[in-house]
Formats: sequence, structure tokens, C-alpha cells
Amino acid sequence: MNNREKGSSYEQQAASFFRNLGYEILEQNYRRKTGEIDLIARDGRTIVFAEVKYRKRLSKGYPEEAVSAEKIRRIRRTAQWYLAEHRLPEQGTACRFDVVSILDQEIRHIRNAFGSF
Repeated sequence: MNNREKGSSYEQQAASFFRNLGYEILEQNYRRKTGEIDLIARDGRTIVFAEVKYRKRLSKGYPEEAVSAEKIRRIRRTAQWYLAEHRLPEQGTACRFDVVSILDQEIRHIRNAFGSF
């Protein structure tokens, strides 16, 4: 299995995890020139932009530690594209940025991992 297939497999796990929480999955692997968002979901009235990170073991640190400042900047810009494309006002739409951290088989959900709009 190549890296893209592995990543897709963990993103599917995260999507299932969100569905089990009652979230509606709106998009997976949303890509624009500004970047990519692994999952976009609706949690009640809130749009959730989620980054999925996986590590087999802790030797490289916790998965969520791999979300760099540059990655956060790209996700935020891409989220703005999503809102604009769907004609959702940035100021009037409840949004947040979450991280789904998968360490081996353990899934952790970090809500508001890097704020909201």
C-alpha cells in the first residue's frame, strides 16, 4: 500500500468516527490551489474543517504535532474557498478546525485544535 492509499484509509476511519459522533460528512479530500482539507463535516450548525494525522508509534511524536503553522495557514485559506464556493458568509457561519489524531489504532479527536473563524 502506497502513502496515498494509507492516508486515504485513515481518512476513511476518521470519517466513520465522525459519522458515529453524528456528524454529516460534506466533503473528503477537498482540494483547491491553496491546499487540501482532509474532511469537511457538519456538527449541528457548525462546519468542521478537519485534518487527519496518523502515526504508527510515538518515535516521531504525536500525530497532531505534525500539523505545522504552514499547514494551518493553508487549511484556513482553503476553508475560506470552501465557504465562498458554497456562499456561506465567513462572519455568519459557525466554523471550527479540528484534528483527528490516529496513533496506531487509537483515535483522538481534538476540537478547536487551531481555533475558528
